[in-house]
Amino acid sequence: MKLYHHPLSGHSHRARLFLSLLGLDHELIEVDLAARAHKAPAFLALSPFGEIPVLEDGQTVIADSNAILVYLARKTETDAWLPKDIATEAEVQRWLSIAAGKLAYGACAARLITVFGASFDADEVISRAHDTLVVVEKTLATRTWLAATTSPSIADVALYSYIARAPEGNVDLAPYPLTCAWLQRVEALEGFVPFQTTPAGLTV
Repeated sequence: MKLYHHPLSGHSHRARLFLSLLGLDHELIEVDLAARAHKAPAFLALSPFGEIPVLEDGQTVIADSNAILVYLARKTETDAWLPKDIATEAEVQRWLSIAAGKLAYGACAARLITVFGASFDADEVISRAHDTLVVVEKTLATRTWLAATTSPSIADVALYSYIARAPEGNVDLAPYPLTCAWLQRVEALEGFVPFQTTPAGLTV
C-alpha cells in the first residue's frame, strides 16, 4: 500500500494512524503542498479534487481520509473498528460526518489559520471548535469511546488528530478534561503514531 500524505495534515494523519493501528505495511509518499504537487495532473488522476490523503492499494485508489478508514476497516475485516450492527455502524458514521463537517470547519480551520496562513475568521472558527468540543465532552461523560463501542472505532481515529492539535489553532482544551483523557486513551493504543506538532497558537 502507498499513502500519499503531508505530515502537517490532520486528514493525512488519521489515515496514517489507522494504517499503523492495524499493523499494515505501507509506503509513505509526501506530497509537496507548497510546490502545489497536489494540483499536478499525475496527482489529480488519483485525487480529482487535488486533496490528500490518497491510499493506493494495488489497482484500488481511495481518496478522502474517512473513506480510507472505512475501506481499511472492511478490507481487514476488523469489525471492532467498524461494527456491522446497524445502529452502532450508524453511530460511527455520524461521527465521521462530524469529522468531515463540524470538526473540519472548527478546530481544523482554526489550525489552518495559524499553521498554513488560511484566511478564515478566527473568532468564528474557534467558536465552532468549542461548540463541537462541548458535545464531545458531554458524550464522553457516559462512554469510553465516541461511538459507545467497547473498544475504539474509526470514529475515534477520525476525530483524534484535529482535536489533539486544536491548541495550535488557539483552541484551549483545558475546559474539556474528559476529552483530554480520551486523547490519552487513543495515544496509549498499540501502534499509535503521533501527529507532528508545530509551534503555533497556544503551543508557542
